[in-house]
Order: sequence, then structure tokens, then C-alpha cells
Amino acid sequence: MVIKTDELPAAAPADSAREPSSQAGGKGRPGATELPSVMLLNGDCPESLKKEEGAAEPPRENGLDEAEPGEETTGQEVIVIQDTGFSVKILAPGIEPFSLQVSPQEMVQEIHQVLMDREDTCHRTCFSLHLDGNMLDHFSELRSVEGLQEGSVLRVVEEPYTVREARIHVRHVRDLLKSLDPSDAFNGVDCNSLSFLSVFTDGDLGDSGKRKKGLEMDPIDCTPPEYILPGSRERPLCPLQPQNRDWKPLQCLKVLTMSGWNPPPGNRKMHGDLMYLFVITAEDRQVSITASTRGFYLNQSTAYHFNPKPASPRFLSHSLVELLNQISPTFKKNFAALQKKRVQRHPFERIATPFQVYSWTAPQAEHAMDCVRAEDAYTSRLGYEEHIPGQTRDWNEELQTTRELPRKNLPERLLRERAIFKVHSDFTAAATRGAMAVIDGNVMAINPSEETKMQMFIWNNIFFSLGFDVRDHYKDFGGDVAAYVAPTNDLNGVRTYNAVDVEGLYTLGTVVVDYRGYRVTAQSIIPGILERDQEQSVIYGSIDFGKTVVSHPRYLELLERTSRPLKILRHRVLNDRDEEVELCSSVECKGIIGNDGRHYILDLLRTFPPDLNFLPVPGEVLPEECTRAGFPRAHRHKLCCLRQELVDAFVEHRYLLFMKLAALQLMQQKASKMETAPSLENGDPPSSESKPEDPPAPEVGSEEEGSSASGLAKVKELAETIASDDGTDPRSREVIRNACKAVGSISSTAFDVRFNPDIFSPGVRFPESCQEEVRDQKQLLKDAAAFLLSCQIPGLVKDFADHAVLPMDGATLAEVMRQRGINMRYLGKVLDLVVRSPARDQLDHIYKIGIGELITRSAKHIFKTYLQGVELSGLSAAISHFLNCFLSSYPNPVAHLPADELVSKKRNRRRRNRPPGAADNTAWAVMTPQELWKNICQEAKNYFDFSLECETVDQAVETYGLQKITLLREISLKTGIQILLKEYSFDSRHKPAFTEEDVLNIFPVVKHVNPKASDAFHFFQSGQAKVQQGFLKEGCELINEALNLFNNVYGAMHVEICACLRLLARLHYIMGDYAEALSNQQKAVLMSERVMGIEHPNTIQEYMHLALYCFASSQLSTALSLLYRARYLTLLVFGEDHPEMALLDNNIGLVLHGVMECDLSLRFLENALAVSTKYHGPKSLKVALSHHLVARVYESKAEFRSALQHEKEGYTIYKTQLGEDHEKTKESSEYLKCLTQQAVALQRTMNEIYRNGSSANIPPLKFTAPSMASVLEQLNVINGILFIPLSQKDLENLKAEVARRHQLQEASGNRDKAEEPMATEPEPAGASEDAASQPPAAKDPPSLSLQG
Repeated sequence: MVIKTDELPAAAPADSAREPSSQAGGKGRPGATELPSVMLLNGDCPESLKKEEGAAEPPRENGLDEAEPGEETTGQEVIVIQDTGFSVKILAPGIEPFSLQVSPQEMVQEIHQVLMDREDTCHRTCFSLHLDGNMLDHFSELRSVEGLQEGSVLRVVEEPYTVREARIHVRHVRDLLKSLDPSDAFNGVDCNSLSFLSVFTDGDLGDSGKRKKGLEMDPIDCTPPEYILPGSRERPLCPLQPQNRDWKPLQCLKVLTMSGWNPPPGNRKMHGDLMYLFVITAEDRQVSITASTRGFYLNQSTAYHFNPKPASPRFLSHSLVELLNQISPTFKKNFAALQKKRVQRHPFERIATPFQVYSWTAPQAEHAMDCVRAEDAYTSRLGYEEHIPGQTRDWNEELQTTRELPRKNLPERLLRERAIFKVHSDFTAAATRGAMAVIDGNVMAINPSEETKMQMFIWNNIFFSLGFDVRDHYKDFGGDVAAYVAPTNDLNGVRTYNAVDVEGLYTLGTVVVDYRGYRVTAQSIIPGILERDQEQSVIYGSIDFGKTVVSHPRYLELLERTSRPLKILRHRVLNDRDEEVELCSSVECKGIIGNDGRHYILDLLRTFPPDLNFLPVPGEVLPEECTRAGFPRAHRHKLCCLRQELVDAFVEHRYLLFMKLAALQLMQQKASKMETAPSLENGDPPSSESKPEDPPAPEVGSEEEGSSASGLAKVKELAETIASDDGTDPRSREVIRNACKAVGSISSTAFDVRFNPDIFSPGVRFPESCQEEVRDQKQLLKDAAAFLLSCQIPGLVKDFADHAVLPMDGATLAEVMRQRGINMRYLGKVLDLVVRSPARDQLDHIYKIGIGELITRSAKHIFKTYLQGVELSGLSAAISHFLNCFLSSYPNPVAHLPADELVSKKRNRRRRNRPPGAADNTAWAVMTPQELWKNICQEAKNYFDFSLECETVDQAVETYGLQKITLLREISLKTGIQILLKEYSFDSRHKPAFTEEDVLNIFPVVKHVNPKASDAFHFFQSGQAKVQQGFLKEGCELINEALNLFNNVYGAMHVEICACLRLLARLHYIMGDYAEALSNQQKAVLMSERVMGIEHPNTIQEYMHLALYCFASSQLSTALSLLYRARYLTLLVFGEDHPEMALLDNNIGLVLHGVMECDLSLRFLENALAVSTKYHGPKSLKVALSHHLVARVYESKAEFRSALQHEKEGYTIYKTQLGEDHEKTKESSEYLKCLTQQAVALQRTMNEIYRNGSSANIPPLKFTAPSMASVLEQLNVINGILFIPLSQKDLENLKAEVARRHQLQEASGNRDKAEEPMATEPEPAGASEDAASQPPAAKDPPSLSLQG
């Protein structure tokens, strides 16, 4: 258990079972613990505006209310009601009374939310709840309401409108009308995103289980579309976003918009008129509507004539919907149907995501009139979205106040983390909008008289600056190039300091936005910084890269606390007057005390030590490993630094080395004399001194130790040896001292490796007295640079070859590299190593992904500068021209300049306040494909040091086996382009592939901090650990608890919740609860689509798991359509030739075999066999299994000769890999005998026919369909899920079994990939098959199971 018991609230001891409340799919709450009521607050309903004044009061935060204040009702009833509560009766006007389950901790406003979302009461927004004639306060908890108990009657009372309430009402009605319309998701607004799962499952899986059970055995059509079949060359784009039936929206109204007669004149205000609306009904009737304090009614105004008198029918309705129902029959019918559909959708399809996800393709959409959207666009929405009308949010105050919240116990920490996460996601959304406004030229600069590149902006209390080198600040570091990378380095620094989370040390809210070729940094504003000069406000650090340096004791004390986790060395530098100044960070890191008295640090761009491979320093020689690889290479800027993951891995590696050196010598000493052996002088044994922040992570730094497990075990043993000494023997002190010196530790009594981030900084000088320390630090940096090349990159390539990690596209490749601390600028080196690897063929997929990534990254660099020269009116023409040059086979595409008659004749007077860098030029129009590809190859050579051998896109596709559609996806995701969903003819030599109408939009690419839910994560990790030890029940409870906590911090949608749901689904599946597995996995798929993207490799994985659980619940046709979807997405994202494709095709083939589609099944299984043979080698156990699956299908077709041939291949592999006596080998030989007998029987029958002709008496041939159980068993085997039948006494043998599997793993050497990104170590294929094929004598004892 990672969490100490004493940290949990007393009411819930760590091991007590919590209520399994998360299963209802929302924010479960820990059962016994009384969490403070605020935690359970659910979303901000409009009324909260009346009460909350302080912008930063966290109780409002929730992670779901991303949307505007009248929108956040969508899909929250899931989350609201779940505690062991009681039920109340609700009486609303015009409908039957109904009862509602509520919980004592809820607020009254949560009942409002539920009513605004229910199908029959959703059209009400302005009402209060009364109990026995008394109005309930919106913010009181239900338990504090007197007389509220089981069966109480709550009456819904309509309240008079105000202008604000009327607006909220109109906005809510508009949201109800648009609730099925996906346009917000395609346009990337309000945190909407796409999900297509329901298209493939025909609605909610839960219902279909009941609906389809009976029909499943009816014949189902299994033939996939042509483009999904193995070997198809066609890669269509349209199926990526299938048209959902629900999207052909039922038209309720043609137009609903604000009338031009707003606002009401004074005399009408005094009659209670609040505003006027203009409506065109579906029957083409035009009406004008007055919103008054009492409700809505028709008036007699027309478009040109104002007459506020009521019109007939004189009907006053408190709800706009009721009024429209009266005047339009179509509205009445369609609105009811629409709401019925809305409430049937899965809540996860409609809840807002925490950060915006953009789609790179979209269908052609009609642009409809929308009053709310129009109003939002021009009021800049500031007064609206922010919680306090008429005043912008003070982002800095909110960000810092949430950090200051108490964090002593679990409820406090949850509250704090929830508040931090919520403010961060709001800040990111606001910063992104602001950055786009800045680049589009819609924000006034604060220094308008300066040149556009130098301008700075303030919008919505956020400070924006452009990524250009202003005032030669970065002259020595690479000018504009350095200014472009500095913000991302700074963001990494902010991320790191936030993660260390030292009380009293504050960082700025930071978001980096790339949009239209520009990089914008958005930062929250330190109070008072704008009033004073920078020179006087900086009291720590340097504003001129180390010429003048100052320090401050309070800063040293705060930063000292971060120095161990961040491995930063406290050091001294000289300032311009040759005085020594002590620092505990790089010199650029500035400390400023704001007017609020907080200690801020900013400019954290050199938090991590420099990367010497890319920083040639005259007179310094790098280790041999580096020079052999061609380093140091001059890079474009001098801000290259090592990643935090690399620093951690390097220190980890050194720690193992230290332990070996020290402990081995100590052991020898012990052996030589048996008296009491002593140890370290300050009684601080190195084992405890080793940074407790990150316990040795087996996957880092230990690849080179051979088997990491044994390496670590040895180290633990050695650590105990050292710790057992007690510090009096000078000889053992000597041993420690030598070991410390050998590994570069800064202390001579204990292991402590830290880096000085200022080494090799131009302009930084060190005092004479520190020369020796500086020399050691220089050596340490060289060693780290060598470690990256000699350990991390080879370790990565080895993992690729073992299929321990399986990237599928550029993003997943980059993630895998970064986890090991390898920067993307090493991509060329990684590819070189892949090419030279002995297992080159098994790395084919990595090579393709790497080359594709190299090409698209180089193209992105060129595209960035290309776009800076384009003005807004030429944007779509310029982007389509670039895409034509990049991807189209058409030899000479011509750019379309804006039409001549629109080009103004008065061009000479250039406006001052143009968007940054918008030169009136059309230089972009002369680019040719030859020139672009030449530049791409040059960029790849200069930046990645890799020589591409291609001069055109077609050569690249030919040489490296790439797909144009994949390159299009990669470049679009990297640059934010959105293109029209249609089939592009890339290879046509007669016309270009793209026209300007095909470019729909350009989105920002946003980098931001991701605050973490630490407690939830600990629960999750301990749950995983329990599962890996085989304690499924306990693991399941812990993971359920983690899910509750994640929901509490992040709201309902988050990547980590997705991983949690996936693991829960898998556990339920293993424990035999298929329905629960299906429900959790369905949520995981929806969430992955919404949060990661509809074709993200993670989503593809989730689809495959869901298909397996569907098959187990005997929903065969659904399982097939999910697998076909996964295969289509894999083809689009990568292509056919990927190790993952073997698993997919085996799954598809098995399911098809189950429904006796043998010919179709063989196409998939034989493809899987080919792919497995290529990637795992012809002798691997995976290939043996593949042969067996193919043989079974041939047996069903009664083609025994082919069946025998395949099974023999499999048998040979088993025999050579596992030996004669292994049960796999025996099984296979049994099956061979059985096949031979069938073949002989068939031959006899044939001979009989030949002899006796048609009169022969033959028994009819039996074509054996496999049983569903046997198909499911094989599916479990290939997906790495083991069920091990265990009786009580077998439980003791379990450990032996696990140990045996380890040896087997050594023997077979064939590592299967861990199918869970978070599973235990990858499972050897042989072992999994072996365990799964034990005799199914598991009927009596409970079947325990282990996860691979």
C-alpha cells in the first residue's frame, strides 16, 4: 500500500472495503469518510453567480463545468445521485409528480441540475424549490434543510425573470436544440469532441445485451468492406468519421436569434420587457417574441416596424419551449423526439473534456444562424464565461490561492488538487483563445509603437508575448531560434517545479500556443510587475544571463528544498564585480516578490543541465561513445538541455553502480574479519540517503544490468549490508568514500549526485575556489551525454526489437522516446541504430514510423516560416498549396492568389497595427514540390543528422513504404490544419490533390501543464501491484477507490480515468463478470475517443478489448464491427505491416471461424501468420500458435492436408523451443493424430465413392463448427489473458508456478508484448499459452486468474 494508513481519514481504515460507488459511472464517494460537502458540489449552476464573489473560491471547482454557465447541465445526473440517500417527490407544473433519489451531502442546486437535464423538465431554468411553502436556499446541503426526509414533497415554483435569467434561458434552449449537433466538436469549441462508438454498437451496449441475446444466432453479415480486407491497397478517409444517424438533426426551428429591436426602450422596460427574440418556425412563420419578467409572449413587431403590444394567440408562457410548442406543431413534435434521443445518449458522449481536443478532418457542414454563437463572438465572451459578470478573472490570484489550500489529509488534498486542476484547465482555455486573438490581430498591443515582432499584449488578465528574439536577448544563444524554444523549456521547468510542489514557492500559469506559424507564450501576471522596472524587481538570479547576479536568503532556502528531487546543485558564481553569489538554480531563473508578498520564480528555461552532444565547447573533449557517434554537433541554438527523465535514469544508473562498488568491497571486508563492521560517519546510510522521491524504477537505467530484476535484488541485498554497518570502522568509510568519488557524488559519505545547471553557460563565471567542483561537474555532464548514447538509445532499440513497446504513430513514438529521456533531436540517431540492428526486419515498423516522423517534423519546421509570410485572406490558398507540394503527385501545382477584383488599389499606405510579421507578400505562392522536398531533405540532415534518399513524395513513399494518408494525418496533427472529409486523389498526375475549399480551419497546438491527482495515482499503482501479485479482489477494490478519487479531482473525463476503467474492465472480465467488464470498457472507449482522439493508437487498443468482451457476452456482430473499426483505424494510422496487426487479424479470424465464415477467416489468419513470422521470427511460439489457428480452420473446411501441414509446422516449433515433454508439444501431437485419423477417414470415403460410384453408401460429411467456448479460450490466449484453475492447495503452488514462468521466459527468450501499457512485465507467449491450456478441471474450485 503506497498510502500510509495514518493519512486516511480515521473513519475509513486503509483496508476497509469502500462502497463500490463508482460503478454507477460517476463521482463515487468514499463510503465511510465524511468528506466536506464542497467536494460533492456538482457544477456551477447559473445561480452560483449570485453568491460567489471571490473568483478563486475553490468549492465551485469541479472539472465538469468547463462549459458556459447555462450549459453545464449536460450529462451530470450520472454523477449527482449515488450516495445511500433517500427519495423525495418532485411536483412540477404540467407533469405527473415523480420521485428522485437524493443524498444528504448534495446541495439543493444539484436537484436543479437534474431537473434541467430531465426529458420532461429540461425546458425550465428559472425556478426555485419549495418545501412546505418555504423556499430552499440554492447552496444549502440537503441534510441541513429542516423537515426534509424520505418521501418529502418538493414543489417547483416558477420565479420571475431578470435579463440575466432570460439570457440563460435562451442559451439553455439553444443548447437543447443543438444537443445532438456535432458542429461544436468539429469546430473545436467549448471542450466538445467527437465519439463514434455508438455508430458501431448501435446505441448503448448495456441495452443491446438484453435486446440482441435472442437474435445473435440468426445469420449475421460478416463481410467487411473491401478496404478492410488484408492486402487491400485502398486507404479511404471518409469512414474515419461515419455519418451518425442522429446528426441529421430534426429541425425544430429555422432561426432563433436576438431581434434588432434590442434593448427595449425605457418605457417598455417599465412594462417589464427584458429583451426581444426573432424566430422563423419550421413552417416559415416569422414571429417576434418578448421576454418579460413574467415569461415569453408574441408581440406585433416586424422586421421594420416596432410594435411591442401582444399578438394573438395571447399566450404567456414561463418557458420559451412551451410558447414555441403552441405556435409550431413541427417544433412540438421534433423537440420531443430530440429530447428523447438526447437523454438516451451515453453521458460520456456529452460531458465536456478538461482540455480541448481538435479534429483534423470534418465533413462539409451547413452554417446555420445561431444567436448565442453570434453574440459570443462579438462580446469576446469575457463578461459571460467568467464567474463574476462584468469583471475578468484574476488568473494569477486563482492559480496561487489554489496552491495555498491546506493538504494535511486526504479530503483536503482532494479538494486542493481538484481546485488546481479546474483553474488550470480554465486558464488553458482562456489563454488559447487569447493567443488566437493576438495572432489574428484582434488585441491591441501594450507597446503599439514598436515593431510587430516586439509587441506584447494583455487580454483577460493574461500576458502574451511572441516567440521572437526581442532586444537581442538571446543573441548568444541562437537568436530567434532560441527565442522559439525557450518557452517550451520554460514550460517544462514550470511543470517540474509544480510537481515538486514546495510550499511558499510560486510559478506563473504558463501556456505555449503555436498558431498560424507563430509561437505565443501566455502567462499569468505577477501583481505589481507592470508598474515597476524589471531591474528593481528581480531580487534573485540575473536578467542579463549572468553578468549581474543577485541572490536572496529566502529564495535559497525555498529552492534548496527542490534541489534534491530535481538533482540541482547549490553553487556559487561570480557577478560583474567579481563577487561570489550563491545560487540554487541556473542564473536565468529570476526571483521576484510580487505585491501580494509571494515569492515567484520565472524564466525556468535552464532548469535541467545542458546536453553536451549538441553544445560544442572549444577545448572540451567528449567521451569516446559520443565522438564515435559524430558528436558534439552544433545545433541551431544553445538551449539544448537533457530531459528530466534522462537525469533521473542517469542518477538511477549511478546509484546501482555505487551500490555495487561499495557493497561488494564491504562484503569482502566482512568476510575477511567477522568483528562488528562499521559504516558512515553521519549515521546516514547511503541507502536511506538515496533520494526517497523516486525509488529505483526497474525500467530505467537497468537495461544494461542484464535482467533488471536480479540487478535490483542484488542492490537491495547490498544496501542492507551497508546499512547494517554502524560507522566506526575507518576502512569501510574509505570504501564509501572511494565509491562516492567513482560515481561523481557530491558528498563523500553518501550517494548524492546533482548537476550544476550553469556549467557551460555562455557568460557565467565561477570563483577560483570552485574550480575542482566545476571540473567534476563538467565530467558528470559528459558522462550523462555518453549515457544517453550508450545506454538509453540502445535500450530503447532493444525494447523495440523485443516488442516491449509498440508505437503505432509519430506521437506514440515520441512519447516512448521521451519516457526514456531521449529528445526528439536524437531521432536520426535512433533510426541509424535501427538500420544497423541485427534484428533490422523485426524493426521495420519502427523504421517506417521514424522516417514518417522525421519527414513530417522537417516539413512542420518549413511550414512554420512559410505561414508567417501569409496574410489572413490567403490562408486557405497557402495551406492547400503547401499540402499539394508536400503530398500530391501533380508535378506543378499553381497557387491561387486572392481574386484580382478584390485586391484593393490603395496598397501603398501600410497600416501600422498589422498582425505580427504579416508582410504584404505572396512569396509563398512560388514554392514548388521539388524545392519543398529538397528543403525537407536538407532540414532532416541539418536537424536530425539523417540523410533521406528521396526527391519527391512518390519516391519517399516508394523507398520507405510510407502512406500518403498517414503523412497527411501526421502533418495535420502537428500543425493544427483541419481538412475536408473526402477522398483525395494524391496520385493523380493531372490535377492537384487539394483545392483551397478543402482546408476548413487551422487550430492552435497547445502545450500546458497537466496537474496530477497524486492520491488517486497511488491507489491506482497499489491496485496494479496487488493485481500483479494475483490478489484480484483487493486490487479491484483499490482501483475502484482510485477511480472515485480520479473522478473527484478531474471530473468525469480524463486520460488517467480511461486507464483506470480499462484495468477495471479487464479485472471484471477475468473474474467472470462480463456485464461489468462490458460497461467499464465501453466507458473507456468513449473516453479515449473523446480525450485522446478517435483514431489515437490508444483508442484502437480500447476497441480491441471491447470487442473481446462483446464476444464473451455473445454479441458477435458487435464484436466483429468493433474489430473491423480497429483494423480500419490501424490501416489509416500506420498501414498493414505492424506487429499489432497480427493480434488484430487473429482476433478477427477467430470470431469469423466461430460463425463458420471459413474462407474469410483464413484471409485474416494467414495474414496474421505472415506478420507474426516477420516480426517474431519463424521459430517463435507466437508463430506456432498462429499455425495452430490456421490448421483449425482448415479442419473445419475438411481440407486436412493443409491442416496437417500447418499443425506440423507448429509442432516442430514447440518441439525445438519447449522440448518433447512440454504439454504444448504433447497437445500438438495429439491434434496431429486426430487430424490424421480424420484425413484417413475422408480418404476411405472418397475411395468408396470411386469404387461404387453414386450408389455408394456414405455417411454425410460433418463440418465441425468450433464451440463458442473454444473460440473464446483461444481469444483469451492470444490477448494474453490467463485463467488458472486453482483449488485451495494450489494456491500454495501458485508461487512455484510464477517462478516456473520466469524460468520459461528465460528459456524461450521470446518476449510477448505486454498488452496493457501498465501490465506486469511482458508475458512470454509460451507461458501464456501453457497456462491457459491447463485442463479445464476448474468447475469446482474458484478459478483465480493471473494477468499477463
